[in-house]
Amino acid sequence: MKRYLAIDIGASSGRHIVGWMEQGRLRTEEVYRFPNGVVEQAGHLTWDLAALEGHVRAGIDAALAAYPAIESLSVDTWGVDYVLLRGGEPVLPCYAYRDSRTEEVIPRVHEKMPFAELYRRTGIQFQPFNTVYQLAADQLAGRLEGVTDFLMMPEYLMYRLCGAKAHEYTNATTGGMVSAETGAFDPEIIRALGLPEGLFHPLQQPGTEIGTYRGIRVLLCATHDTGSAVEGIAAEMERAGQPMTGGDLYISSGTWSLLGVRTPRPLTDEASREANYSNEGGVGYNRYQKNIMGMWLVNRLRAELCPEKPWGDITAEAESSAFDPLVDANDPIFLAPESMKAAFDARLPQPPEREADYFRCAYRSLARSYRQAIGEIERNTGESYSRLYIVGGGARNGFLNRLTEEATGKQVVALPIEATAIGNLSIQMKAAKEEATC
Repeated sequence: MKRYLAIDIGASSGRHIVGWMEQGRLRTEEVYRFPNGVVEQAGHLTWDLAALEGHVRAGIDAALAAYPAIESLSVDTWGVDYVLLRGGEPVLPCYAYRDSRTEEVIPRVHEKMPFAELYRRTGIQFQPFNTVYQLAADQLAGRLEGVTDFLMMPEYLMYRLCGAKAHEYTNATTGGMVSAETGAFDPEIIRALGLPEGLFHPLQQPGTEIGTYRGIRVLLCATHDTGSAVEGIAAEMERAGQPMTGGDLYISSGTWSLLGVRTPRPLTDEASREANYSNEGGVGYNRYQKNIMGMWLVNRLRAELCPEKPWGDITAEAESSAFDPLVDANDPIFLAPESMKAAFDARLPQPPEREADYFRCAYRSLARSYRQAIGEIERNTGESYSRLYIVGGGARNGFLNRLTEEATGKQVVALPIEATAIGNLSIQMKAAKEEATC
């Protein structure tokens, strides 16, 4: 019986999940879990690469202790962030996407190539942390001097395991530098910004084997976690006898809520740009989606207001609150505030009186943002959708799911599964010619 290992790392935690086929079904077991988070260093938000690598290796040790024979492994993480290398060593610090270092360079980038042209070429929504702006900030700071390689976060972690410097398609598309037409890094963008052309290599597809670690094959999954999550939804619904189609919406609900739909090709028209929609790589399809602030809002409120209170109590109290005002969940004020409570206070006509009011406002504001985003998708695609799949941590929040169903008028199908890990595993199994019916 072949065993496979998915290493799924989010902005707040990571997990190692072993999967295998048993009587035609995918079985999974979490063998290791670890905390993750940004580290403040000299006034900037950074990632602790050594800690991440240490946890990745420790989790593999735990997997091998439980299952001595593992066929393959792969790593997925959030998008846009990367590691610069000089030779084989990382350039430190490794900045996190929530850091504000790109603010100065965004206008400079748009002077060299206006955003309308960037969007026409890539179909990637504007976010101040897009890879293209982060690289411009590195260039301005002189951090690209002598740099030999540029690896997205999961690529770097797999490089540390097997020595291969791979460049995977789905994660590359998140950064705003991949051509929507060719699926390769766009040389015109690279030249316009004066970035070192030698850093940008051909992109490889999910399922590609790149090396070995302790006798385990190292493969590329859809290394952007949302790409793997959408594959996980498809695998789960296939098992349930309700195959996911291009007519089904999805939300990968974690720190961010990634709301979208699968389309045959990117949509880079003016309406999509004005609505700030992204076209990100999928496994044989395009993901037409939007980043919405997500559970970050309530996670930070809880950390500030009631860190010891169970989530069940928080949602029950929010449900009983009568507080009606809403905020724009995508307002930049919520991206990385020192105080999430103060950010809400600044955007509300009057401050809430109770803790529960803040959470009710956050949940209802998220549901409204979902409704608005779905309306944009339906206008821009010319299609109407009836089902909305929700996976990730938010899928376990019954109150938010009910608010979402009421706000959108769609049938909400909450799948409280490790969708990203399932997608990661499914891609590995397909590469091994072992079909997963999960």
